Amino acid sequence: MRNRYAVSGARYAVVLLLLTACRPSNRQAVRPPTYDPAHDIGSLFSDVQLSGIFPDSKEFVDARPRSAPATIEARYDSARRTSGFVLRAFVDQHFVLSEPAGDGYHTVASQSMVQHINALWQVLTRQPDSADARSSLIPLPSPYVVPGGRFREVYYWDSYFTMLGLVQSGRTDLVKGMLDNFAHLITTIGHIPNGNRTYYLTRSQPPYFAAMVGLYARATDSTKALAYLDALEKEYAFWMDGADTVSSGHAYRRVVRLPDNVVLNRYWDDSAEPRPESYRPDVEIGQTLPESLRATFYRNARATAESGWDFSSRWMRDPKDLRTLETIGLIPVDLNALLYHAERTIAALRSFRHGAGDEDVARRFNQKADARRQAILAMYDPQQGFFFDRRWRTGELVTDRPSLAAAAPLYFGIATQDQGQHVAARLERDFLKPGGFVTTNFASGQQWDAPNGWPPLEWLTMEGVRRYGRADLADKAASRWLALINRTYQATGRMMEKYDVVSTNRKAGGGEYPTQDGFGWTNGVALALCAQTAGTCKN
Repeated sequence: MRNRYAVSGARYAVVLLLLTACRPSNRQAVRPPTYDPAHDIGSLFSDVQLSGIFPDSKEFVDARPRSAPATIEARYDSARRTSGFVLRAFVDQHFVLSEPAGDGYHTVASQSMVQHINALWQVLTRQPDSADARSSLIPLPSPYVVPGGRFREVYYWDSYFTMLGLVQSGRTDLVKGMLDNFAHLITTIGHIPNGNRTYYLTRSQPPYFAAMVGLYARATDSTKALAYLDALEKEYAFWMDGADTVSSGHAYRRVVRLPDNVVLNRYWDDSAEPRPESYRPDVEIGQTLPESLRATFYRNARATAESGWDFSSRWMRDPKDLRTLETIGLIPVDLNALLYHAERTIAALRSFRHGAGDEDVARRFNQKADARRQAILAMYDPQQGFFFDRRWRTGELVTDRPSLAAAAPLYFGIATQDQGQHVAARLERDFLKPGGFVTTNFASGQQWDAPNGWPPLEWLTMEGVRRYGRADLADKAASRWLALINRTYQATGRMMEKYDVVSTNRKAGGGEYPTQDGFGWTNGVALALCAQTAGTCKN
């Protein structure tokens, strides 16, 4: 079956030749008037996070203060000096803890996996938020779907894969609401944060907004996509900030200018502090480093969170030592594939509009995409038949860290036919396991490594190889993946965020928190794959 979702280049341009939209706005981005837990309650924040009263640091940053943060800070400064002071009792008195998303929902035993997923959309949907100056939640104006469990807010790249399933469920209304929310965030903040929390404002996530717009347009009416052009261009400007001024061989924020003057992108974060939602593990690792190196570690940890792959041997010099993160020193092949796709999308929409200056802008974006494509093709190692990330300071490919990121140039149609066939062959030989594609072949103990398989990467890899003539491999992997998640559902009544694809009777693990259930992107990819494989899934 032809891939109905992977889109790029000329084919995408034909699909999205649409109507009219506003030009990018010069409106100054402003911080929403909401609560920033790491900076608004003084030493109470670090004292709570380091005390261990919450095993998961995210629990406290999601808690809502019962009174003004400054008032709580003053009360804490006074109360902690008294005899018999109990920190947990103080927190319970002054904060309201959040429940996990989907908490209290019970699976109906008679439901098939597909029926269960369709029933979960309502459980995981959040209605428009009211502004609340005492919440770390950034309010959104339209309904949206959250992943589930500890992930009680919208997440940027998760949402594309969730949308795949919403389309199959006929919920294009929710897809539009989520697109409108992301456009709102771009307009008011200047970018799409990792999630709609104040502690995520300093970073984004893999930029799937253009792919989301294309998905929605194809599922409804192609004329609807151009309404998001303004937001697409403004988000692109966020990722390319500094591109006009950074000098050759240097980097600024998310851009890197190579010695040949081609500008590519990296992951970054504007803060070099411990992540508030993972404060304790970050600080504990930071304390094992010389003080002069801690800020670099914290920024690398944050940049890795922006990648969505937090954490993986892909980002580490030593795959067993998280302290060796080098994310900001890498040019990721999948990130640049996404920005290539955004450039082609903007060029296609501008070209169709035919307004004053649109053809010139379209031509410029196509030139950018052409240059980026050539740089991505140079990230292919012909000896290994695989795409790799590149260290921008030295120019070397990171050939000792093969991963499913190599599928991104296939998914977006960037690879040559020969490259695509070689990549697919290696994916089949080295990455296809009994339960689907494994993320890497390093068993580092990190969650984005062996033996785990993740729904977004399963989809990208399956559809990427399908695009290059390997429908047989895509179908084989899809059959194994669907069998694994359906078997897990039948045994547990749950859809998990990740799965062990090597030992399929074992629960996935690794990382900073327990494996979550819910789960947005698993549900989305499952429904999209079920729609392709007649008879595999029971309705």
